[in-house]
Amino acid sequence: MLVAVCSLKGSPGVTTLATALAARWPAQENPILVEADPAGGDIMARFRLPESPGLVTLAAAARGRTSNDPTLLAQHAQTLPPGLRVVLGPVGAEQSRAALSVLASGGASVLRRAASQPGTTVIVDCGRVDPDSPAFPIIRDADAMLLLARPHDDELAHVALKLPAAQRWSRQPCLVLVGDGYPTVEVSQVLQIPVMGRVPRDDKGAAVLCGHGNGRHGPARSALGRAAAKLAMTAFAHWYTATNGAAPAPHLQLAVSGGPMPATALQVVGMQTRNGVRP
Repeated sequence: MLVAVCSLKGSPGVTTLATALAARWPAQENPILVEADPAGGDIMARFRLPESPGLVTLAAAARGRTSNDPTLLAQHAQTLPPGLRVVLGPVGAEQSRAALSVLASGGASVLRRAASQPGTTVIVDCGRVDPDSPAFPIIRDADAMLLLARPHDDELAHVALKLPAAQRWSRQPCLVLVGDGYPTVEVSQVLQIPVMGRVPRDDKGAAVLCGHGNGRHGPARSALGRAAAKLAMTAFAHWYTATNGAAPAPHLQLAVSGGPMPATALQVVGMQTRNGVRP
């Protein structure tokens, strides 16, 4: 399975959630996290890891004869405690965009071949994305696109405007909400897109995923880790059902606020967008 994690506006924590998803992915799968943010990677500095191997060496190898090897992606991964494999993006945006441009010219299939191996899931941090992003071919090739957004007026207004185009980028686009704000069901109804899950703002849990903190707030124990585990299981179940024709996956459980919803600013944004009016 190939999963692209990205945002349409701002920095709602794409790298943190992608790392949490990989750390809490279902046990029957063996995930590989790939930093493909055109703005540059963060994990190398967070965990004080060496520059190589990583996305740059992967791009170089993708040009060669070994690019058809389904184990190529894993060969360019390093290991985070307690054993999570990650292909590190370079810190600099220029290096990152150059490496992604190589992958976009045909090397993106390296990720697809790895993700097609039994028991392997590739989770890609694509950062903030648009059709001009060098990570865009990865998103187009992904089995699922998770769009992160904070459920606030300003951010959702931008998401609403870009969403019609973004929904054509992926065979399975889903929204993931980060932190407090509008109720989940309201966002889903107004923007007319499935909300796959919601993750809390958890500074202590995020600190562990940034190379800080301690085990008391690790992925398995933190609020962020628990939410990521639920989100990972939901995403995997939907993909597995669609791919294998198994029993339908459980329906998404969306928290419905009691009573009729008033006409909020969010609903106005949705109506204006659908009518072609820019908020």
